[in-house]
Amino acid sequence: MKTNSCIFCSIVSGVLKASLVYENSSFLAFLDRYPFTIGHTLVIPKKHSEDILQMSDAEVGRLYCIVSLIAKTISKTVKAEGLNIGQNNGRAANQIVPHVHVHIIPRFTNQQNMNGRWPLRRPAKEEELEELSKKIRSALPPA
Repeated sequence: MKTNSCIFCSIVSGVLKASLVYENSSFLAFLDRYPFTIGHTLVIPKKHSEDILQMSDAEVGRLYCIVSLIAKTISKTVKAEGLNIGQNNGRAANQIVPHVHVHIIPRFTNQQNMNGRWPLRRPAKEEELEELSKKIRSALPPA
């Protein structure tokens, strides 16, 4: 684990705090601190891989099973009318953090002037993130 150089590895190791919505032995999901919309969540493997091309097919399959579970739960919790699920690989694809992560971004028809474009990101308040993460965790089906 690259705790010193990777922000997501620092979250996995507990060095940095995150508003967790899900955790198992291999994956972690937490709310984005600079969300596009309420409920914007990142799902990551705990094992460091810079991009999805470095992961085995089995690991990718397990990752997307977790993405599906979290997306369904978030959608219900925040009453989303749609979802964007995205994953970037490499700088040319706008991957900012070099650790595999999948964005789950709830979408709402009342977002002004969107016309298919992304809303502006804004820093979220810590209290808001913690309250929402508790709601999402409590809405997850039992393991």
